[in-house]
Formats: sequence, C-alpha cells, structure tokens
Amino acid sequence: MTPEDQEETQPLLGPLGGSAPRGRRVFLAAFAAALGPLSFGFALGYSSPAIPSLRRAAPPAPHLDEDAASWFGAIVTLGAAAGGLLGGWLVDHAGRKLSLLLCSMPFVAGFAVITAAQNLWMLLGGRLLTGLACGIASLVAPVYISEIAYPEVRGLLGSCVQLMVVTGILLAYLAGWVLEWRWLAVLGCVPPSFMLLLMCFMPETPRFLLSQHKRQEAMAAMQFLWGSAQGWEEPPIGAEHQDSSLASVVVGLIQVLFTATAALIMDRAGRRLLLTLSGVVMVFSTSAFGAYFRLTEGGPSNSSHVDLPAHLSMEPTDTNMGLAWLAVGSMCLFIAGFAVGWGPIPWLLMSEIFPLPVKGVATGACVLTNWFMAFLVTKEFSSLMEVLRPYGAFWLASAFSIFGVLFTVACVPETKGKTLEQITAHFEGR
Repeated sequence: MTPEDQEETQPLLGPLGGSAPRGRRVFLAAFAAALGPLSFGFALGYSSPAIPSLRRAAPPAPHLDEDAASWFGAIVTLGAAAGGLLGGWLVDHAGRKLSLLLCSMPFVAGFAVITAAQNLWMLLGGRLLTGLACGIASLVAPVYISEIAYPEVRGLLGSCVQLMVVTGILLAYLAGWVLEWRWLAVLGCVPPSFMLLLMCFMPETPRFLLSQHKRQEAMAAMQFLWGSAQGWEEPPIGAEHQDSSLASVVVGLIQVLFTATAALIMDRAGRRLLLTLSGVVMVFSTSAFGAYFRLTEGGPSNSSHVDLPAHLSMEPTDTNMGLAWLAVGSMCLFIAGFAVGWGPIPWLLMSEIFPLPVKGVATGACVLTNWFMAFLVTKEFSSLMEVLRPYGAFWLASAFSIFGVLFTVACVPETKGKTLEQITAHFEGR
C-alpha cells in the first residue's frame, strides 16, 4: 500500500487515540434535522383521516369520489420521487443544511394550499408539493445525521429518522380523530416551521465543509456539535370510521414502539441481523395474512377492496373468530417486523455506504426508486388484488420478503461501529 493509499483510508472525521466525542449538541442538531422526517410522516398519514373528512364535507368544500381519493393518496409519492432527484442535486451543491432549510418551504406551502383548497386541483397540488418536500427530506435528513454523528451513536441517531416518520404518521392519525381536514393541514405546517427555525442555528456538517475546502468552518462545526475540536484530524481533501381510526392508531403505536426498539439496539445487534430478523418476520406474517384471505374466500366479506376492520366485523363470530385473530395478529406482526428492520435500516445504510463524491446522485437514485415503487403499490394495489385475489397479493409480498432476506445474507455488509471511510474502503476492497 502506497503512502497515498494510506492517507485515503484515514477517517474524514475520526477521533485520535480511540476516544469518542460526547458533545450533546449533536443530539439537538439531529432532532432539528429529524423534524423533516416527522413532517414527512405527517404528510404520508394525512390522507388517511383527511379522505373520509373530505367525503363528508359539504359544498363549497371539495368532494372526493373513489378515483379522486386514490389520486389524493398516491400523488404524494410522485412528488416524493421528483423530490428525491432534486434532493440528490441539492445535497451535493447546496449542502446538507441548506437543503433541509429549503425542503421546509414546500412542506409549509403544500399544507397551506390544502388549507385554502376550493377544488380538487388545489388539493392535488398541495399534496404534490408536500410530496416534493418528503422526497428531499427522506434523502437529506439521513445524510445530515450520519455525517454529524460519531460511530458509537450513528445507528441510534440514524434510526431516529424512521422513528420520526412513524411518529408523524401516528400524529396525523391521532389528530384526525378531532380535527377536520383543513385544520389537520394547518397542524401539518407546524413541524416544518419548527425545523426551519431550529436549522437556522445548526451548523453544516463538518464532512461537507471539508469537502468544500472550508477548514475553519468545519472546525467551528465540530466545536458546536462535539464540544471540542481537539483530538480530531483532517485528511487530504481527496478522501471520500372509528373502527378504522382505532386500527390506524394501533398500527401507529406498534410502529413507534418497535422502531424505537430498533433504535435502541441498532448499534449492538447490528444492521444485518436486524434486517434478516425483520425479513423473516415479514415472510411469516404476509404468508399468514394470505392464508387468512384464502381460508375466508367465498365468505360474505370476500372482496378485493379490503377494509380490514370492516372485514373482520362482518365475519360470523361463532366460526371465524380464530381466523379474525389470525388476520389481526398477522397485521401487527408484519408492522412490528418491518419497523424493527426494513423500515429504518435501508435509510441508514443508504446514508452510510455511498462515498462522498457520489452520495447525492446515488441516494437520489435510491429515493427515486423507493417513491416510484411506493406510487405503484399505492395506486395499483386494489387492481393487483383483483387479478391475484387478496391471498395472492400477500403471498407475492411474502416472496419479495424471501428475496430480501436472501439478498441481505448474501450482499449486505455490516456497518455497525465503522467509520464512513472504513465502510467505503470495504466496498473498494481495501
């Protein structure tokens, strides 16, 4: 190995002598950035209580039919796909902090448009704007947090991105119990407004500042985040309805509980173990859910347009109570399994494994793919269940989960406790 090669393997921001920083402001900065994912989760969860509210609304308020409701729910993912591409450019050219500041604007503007909406197009336009912000936030927040955190807490702080997303979803569900759609949209303006305020006082990430040849600013950022800039080295720059509402709240609570559990154990159990365990749980839960629909096929509730709480309430209580509990248990098990691994960890890994020169483009491509697939699933799931029947759709999901487990075992490296430069060196074979 040449001296130049040795220099390139040095951590961009790594402590000398094995000591780890313990500044508390890094947690404040991570919280400020995580308000973006909180807003993201609220935007995703908003449609669940808002659609029934809009269907009850009297003129001159907009009214949603079945097709309009599907677009109202799905169009946010199209905006997020575009936001992923835009965020990939912003994160490299404008920086991590400015990208987070900018993404707060379409969040606030989108919910403001929805609040003032007098027709369907204003509703869809507002959702599209919030989706754009979701795409940017889902890309930039994990990058910002991973670059300000030291290895001992990067798993904890990184998984808080998904924790804030599901907390935002739960907040939307809970607020939807008491607020109509306009006031719910007003509430949606609050988290991004706080993010805009707090991020004004947070620094840019030291890694990005060093990549821009701004050493003094990087040292000041270290001082702010970690309490001291001593003992840190700089490498060469070349280195790199009430039943339905209750079910929604239960889902949200399970998501928050198990995502929080994942955050607490992430840096001890490791990413690969949690991904594998999560995938196995998802395989069994989706298989069991498919079995439930297969066993109840031909009954009074057989329909591809499944409203699970209503579906369960229509089953004969003397013969199908056990099957009803199979459905509820499968749903809860899937949510718990997803929240432990496949919910938070891909976003964390995405922010860890890509080297600095291509991080914006690569994470943008990942976010675009994620949101395009989310749009397809959201928009076409009912059609898929018409073609495959409900049990077939869930068994297809089980097959994808099996593939995810195999991919994790074969291809995903463990990044627990490693610096970002060590992770990059792994992929480069160094």
